[in-house]
Amino acid sequence: MKKYFDILSQCSLFQGINDSDLENMLTCLDAKTTEIFKGEPVFLEGAPARFTGIVLSGKIQIIREDYYGNRSVLAALEPGELFAEVFSFAGLDTMPVSAVALKDSHVLLLDCRRLITTCSNACHFHIRLLKNLLQEMAKKNLAMNQKIRYMSQKTTKEKLTAYLLEQAKRNKSPEFVIPYDRQALADYLGVERSAMSAEIGKMKNAGQIDTKGAWFLSLIHI
Repeated sequence: MKKYFDILSQCSLFQGINDSDLENMLTCLDAKTTEIFKGEPVFLEGAPARFTGIVLSGKIQIIREDYYGNRSVLAALEPGELFAEVFSFAGLDTMPVSAVALKDSHVLLLDCRRLITTCSNACHFHIRLLKNLLQEMAKKNLAMNQKIRYMSQKTTKEKLTAYLLEQAKRNKSPEFVIPYDRQALADYLGVERSAMSAEIGKMKNAGQIDTKGAWFLSLIHI
């Protein structure tokens, strides 16, 4: 587990916690490391909402499917990022989403009940954990509001433009790399991939953007 301490120190849940406390904390939280191969699920929709996960290596995607199998991408997670905490602490019996590995990955799973309950040893770091957890959940709420803003735009071009401008703003540069491939970006924005690809082509031909794969150079002016 110690080989992942550098990654865990980047996780918002463990901010302000030193390595010596971290080792004791992981024992207290019944932390378990699991390997997930590309294309396999960490968990599927309907699984018990008991665990909170942290990506240690690889990449994990959070998806939701409707009754007809239409997929919506909620997030793409890199090493050090926390996931499933909102569902685990909402009192849900089962997960309303699935988490799938986009590449071979290692994931740390924490028992959410131990996260929010002071143990018999009265570990002093629980208060810090709860504070970090509340901050992370607030950030996730803001991110979901941002996604709603993208999807509330009327046309595919407007959704794509809003997303790209926000990425440039967030990166403080017109040049940036997004965490999605084309299909995942379409799923995230709630549009058809073919329509989105057509708009990307038009914007590129018009000199508004340049792109290759996940790399974008935004030259959009509004």
